[in-house]
Amino acid sequence: MKKLDWYILKSFLTTFFFAIFLFTVIAVVIDVSEKTDDFVRSQLGFVNIVTKYYYGFVPHIIALLFPLFVFIAVIFFTSKMAGRSEIIAILASGTSFNRWLRPYWIGGVLLGGILWFANQYVIPRANQIRGSFEATYIDRNSTYNALFTTNTNLYIRIDSFTYAGINGYDTLFKRGGPFFMYKIKNNVVVRNIRAETLRWDTATKKWMLDNALERILHAKGEWVHLDAVKAMKFNFKPLDLGRDKYTKDKLITPDLDRFIKLEELRGSEGLNELKVERYRRDATSVTVLLLTLIGAIVAGRKVRGGSGVHLATGFITAAVFIIADRFSTIFSTKGNLPPIIAAWIPNMIFVLVAIYLYKKAPK
Repeated sequence: MKKLDWYILKSFLTTFFFAIFLFTVIAVVIDVSEKTDDFVRSQLGFVNIVTKYYYGFVPHIIALLFPLFVFIAVIFFTSKMAGRSEIIAILASGTSFNRWLRPYWIGGVLLGGILWFANQYVIPRANQIRGSFEATYIDRNSTYNALFTTNTNLYIRIDSFTYAGINGYDTLFKRGGPFFMYKIKNNVVVRNIRAETLRWDTATKKWMLDNALERILHAKGEWVHLDAVKAMKFNFKPLDLGRDKYTKDKLITPDLDRFIKLEELRGSEGLNELKVERYRRDATSVTVLLLTLIGAIVAGRKVRGGSGVHLATGFITAAVFIIADRFSTIFSTKGNLPPIIAAWIPNMIFVLVAIYLYKKAPK
């Protein structure tokens, strides 16, 4: 690390953290003004509001726009350097273009690593804090806490050969029904259970089937038995039956991986949405590096109009990135686009953009 590296890296990080701090303050002020009535109704003190809500809100809003502010910070301070002819002097002194980009690589990898770690472990826990507060004090019907779900057909794959379904489930009282379960062997149903009600016994940690009719088929005929109450142990619990569309946002990555495997075993719908979220947690850290390099290459050229032209170019580029990201997500969750491709398509596009800009940049 030479003086040049420290100079550029210091300017990069100082500009970025100042920009993200300023934006966070503005976001908090706007959020407070919108939720003042809710905070008053909650009857919580200042400390409780900060610890039970803003400890989750601030990391969430920072992570949401982290790549964008990295891009803006790079463009802003680099265009200032170009405007003062510092970059021309650096290159004229014999420093190669690749050597000049080294501190940008270092800064991009550093910030990308910070975002990667935050996406895996910090942001999901922050979303738990924020979501719990909103469900309790702001929006009591929020799907962050699915308290009541009825008239909803739930289908579950218990194992490789056993399937079950509930024609209605109440997550508040942890009961539902009618319930059915069947086991298949060699494409033939060998066991079938039907019950009027499925309910969770908190004492035994088992599911209780009321008026359960069980049929077991074998070569010599069938065996039929009726139980007033039948205890069963399944691989799902009451929490698993509450359809919370924000689950993917609140699980740390190891838990999200396990949840995806469990949902695959059950044959649940909406797996692509979970997988896109999982792959995006890795992809956004690479996005930070790509936007850093693109910003440096674009803003490193001295142009008439100065920072204004560079910032306009930056916002257009960011808009294209966001549009590509949204479209790829929709094509995956609503179509047949593989989730890993959907999560990485924006980065694939911007790799090509970065290579093109690099070849065209004056060196």
